[in-house]
Order: sequence, then structure tokens, then C-alpha cells
Amino acid sequence: MSSSPALSARGSKLALLVVGLCWLAVLFDGLDMFIYGSVLPHLLETKTFGLTPDRAGDLGSYATFGMLVGALTAGTVADRIGRKQLMIGCVTLFSLASGICAVSGSVAVFGLGRTLAGVGLGGLLPTAISMVSDYARGGRVAITIGLLMTAHHAGGILSAYVAKWLVEPVGWRAAFWVCVLPLLFVPVLLKFLPESLSFLVAKGRTEEARTLAGRYEVELPAATGKKTAADRWDALLGLFRGGEWSQTLLYWLASFGGLLLVYGVATWLPTLMRGEGYELGSALTFVVVFNLGGIVGMLVAGRAADRFGAPRISAIWFALTAVGVYLLSIHMATGVTMVVVFLTGVFLNSAQTMIYATVSIRSTPDNRATAVGWTSGMGRFGAVFGPWLGGQLLAAGNGDWGFTAFALAGVSSMVFIGIAALRSARQPQRSNDQEELVAAH
Repeated sequence: MSSSPALSARGSKLALLVVGLCWLAVLFDGLDMFIYGSVLPHLLETKTFGLTPDRAGDLGSYATFGMLVGALTAGTVADRIGRKQLMIGCVTLFSLASGICAVSGSVAVFGLGRTLAGVGLGGLLPTAISMVSDYARGGRVAITIGLLMTAHHAGGILSAYVAKWLVEPVGWRAAFWVCVLPLLFVPVLLKFLPESLSFLVAKGRTEEARTLAGRYEVELPAATGKKTAADRWDALLGLFRGGEWSQTLLYWLASFGGLLLVYGVATWLPTLMRGEGYELGSALTFVVVFNLGGIVGMLVAGRAADRFGAPRISAIWFALTAVGVYLLSIHMATGVTMVVVFLTGVFLNSAQTMIYATVSIRSTPDNRATAVGWTSGMGRFGAVFGPWLGGQLLAAGNGDWGFTAFALAGVSSMVFIGIAALRSARQPQRSNDQEELVAAH
């Protein structure tokens, strides 16, 4: 294949196009994910639908349960219809689901909207990561995926501003109508987003894939044999053979606590900060600062892990997260609180990603994808449990324990990942398939 400057330039432009379109899609994903937590203080104050804290926690869990379903089925659906079509379907689904929330007249209808939105949200991120991995320029896959992940936190920042600007003057429904606007992005994806090269090759559309790859000087992926159901079950059973069962369970428990913490804080941060005496505007500003920290954390955690080891960084990050989350239960000067919220954002999200890095490092190449995927899947149950737990604590009049409970989840993940690292007797080669680590999040 030619490597002329003209072709290289076109290849770079194609990579930029794909990454840019996927970044915007993930931005909308983050907006839709975080918007519920951003409007929740207002919903509780106005007793919309007669909403109580425990019911609000249930509603938060509906979206994360939908994400569990979406994440688990995304691979199968993408294999059938293609990654481009799945991305378009996911954006369409969570946008329309937000419309259901905006027009809902009852908790049941609102909950249906959040569940459907979760399915779309759960399927989009791993699909977008696969897309950018196909088109990232040589040697830039990891940094490209890291850049893509910042879009999710940028969406969280946007959700806080949407709530801040619209909820008080217009009403909470306006915030969900904003989340319908990504529907306008669907025609753009239809026209400009190319199909995944890996999908085209896997489906035997080799000439179409070769033409596209040659036009933009993108490396054509090699055809891989499709795994049978027996192969997948054997890889799963391999996680429990010999002494591996204890390692596997420790990783799963660490992931459960990590995602409980991530999604519990994402759902309840504004409400808990209101409970600590901060005004609604300040509470939403904390969401902005928290997600800014998340962006920084995603960019620096990998470098720290490369130098000091992913297991060590994950354990330390969880310890620092637990300290930060616990400190938020103490009413401090606003400036000090802002710093604590920012640092908590830095450590919290990337601590969970380092669990996946640890699992990948400790796994053999033939079962690495299975190990990371199941660690992520078990963690998703924590993502469902976290929002529910916060609601139950508030409903019982124990809102002050909200931050403490989430801090304890961080401590538990620190302990589990630390023990797993100490007990590990194998040191396989690290994988360069960074998409496995980030897609699992």
C-alpha cells in the first residue's frame, strides 16, 4: 500500500473524522447519563410525581440496569448489524427515551424512559471505542481511546450547566428535551461515519473494506476466526481452574465496589451536597468540577500505571478516593470543597479503569478478553446497586451516611485489588489492546 504524503494526509483526516464523530456521540452519552443526577435535587424539592429518596434511588438504578443489558448485548448486536448501525441505533434510542422522560406523567413512565436510555447508553461506549480503534493512526490507539473517554466527562459537565440554566427558570422537563437533541446528530452519522473495517472483513465484505482502507491508507485488519460457544465457555471456566478462582472473585468484588462508587456518586453528588447545606447552583458546580477531575484522571492514570504498576495505582487511587468522598461529608469552605471534589474526580473514575488494567496484565492472551469482560460485567451490578443504596440511606434519614457508605466501597475495592495483586503468582506479558480496558468501563 502506498505511503505517499497525500494518502497519509487523507488517512489522518479519516481518523480525525471518525474520532470526532464518536467523541460527539459519547458526549451526548455522558449528557444523558448525568442529567438525572443533575436535576434530581429539584425533583426531590418539588416532590415531582411524589418522588421520595428511596424511589429516586430506584429510578437511578433503572438506567444503570439498562446499561448492563446494553453493554452485555452490544457485541452480539454489532456482529449482526455492524458497529455504525449500532451506534446510530444507540443514539436514537437514548434520545427518544429522554423524550419519554420529558413527557412522562408518572414515575412508571419516567422509569421506563430511564431504563431504555440506559440500554442505549450501555451499548454506545464499547461500540464507539471499537470504531476509533479501527481508524486510529498507528501507535496512537491508547491515546485516542483516552481522548474519547474524556467526552463522557465533558457530557457530565454539560449536564450540570443544562440543569443550572434551565431547571429553575423553565422546569426539569426542559433538561430532558435538551437530551432529545442528539437525534439531529443521527443524519450526520448516517452520512459521514464509515462502517468498521473489522466488521466488513468479518462479514466477508473484503473488497469493500480493501477499497476503503486503500483510499485512506488505513491498515486492513486481518480476518480472525469466530469463537464458538464452547470456546467462550472454556475461556470462562479457565478463570476458575486451579487457584485462579480466588483471584477472579477478588477482581469481581473490587469491580463491584468500584462501579458502586462511580455511579452512586454520579447519581447523588448534587443531592448530597445540597444536604450538606450548599445551594443548588453550588451543588451543580461541584458536578462540573468533579467531571473536570475525571478528564484529568483519565489522562494521567495510564502514565502513572506504566511507571508504578496498575495494581498499585488502583489500590492507592481507591484509598485517595475514599478519603476524598468521606471528606465531602464535612461542610468545609467552598474553595476547599472544590479542591476535594476535583481530586476525588481525578482518582475515582481512573481507579476503576486500573482494575481492568490489572486484570489484563495478570491474564493470559487467550482468556484476556473474557477476564476483562466478566470483571466489567460483575462490576455493573455494583453500578445498579449504588444509586439504590444512596436513595435508601436518604429515605431512612441517614443522608449523612451517604458519603461514608460510598467511601467504604472505595476502601473495600482497595483491599480486594490489593490482596489480588499480592496473591498473583503469574506475570504474563502486558497487552497493547487498551480498548479492552476502557470499553469495559
